[in-house]
Amino acid sequence: MRVFRLNPDPLFVLATAIVLPGMGHVLTGRANRGLGFAAFTVVGAWLTTHFAAPDASMIGRHAAGLFVWALSIPDAYRGAKLRSTQAA
Repeated sequence: MRVFRLNPDPLFVLATAIVLPGMGHVLTGRANRGLGFAAFTVVGAWLTTHFAAPDASMIGRHAAGLFVWALSIPDAYRGAKLRSTQAA
């Protein structure tokens, strides 16, 4: 099976990761990692929504999902930077 390794611009990967959780990893060829981040973002947001206090803010009701999303952004960027330096 042939696996295509993409080498996109790290800033493009960063922008994509900010907009869509996990998609920055997919762009760099780490689809399993990206899909894992996306899944845990959704699961974390769902869990926090169901267990948060009723008077919690919008951010408070989705805090776990937002936390995972925030962790995925620098990870995707770092992976793209490493891939671009290895290709050079």
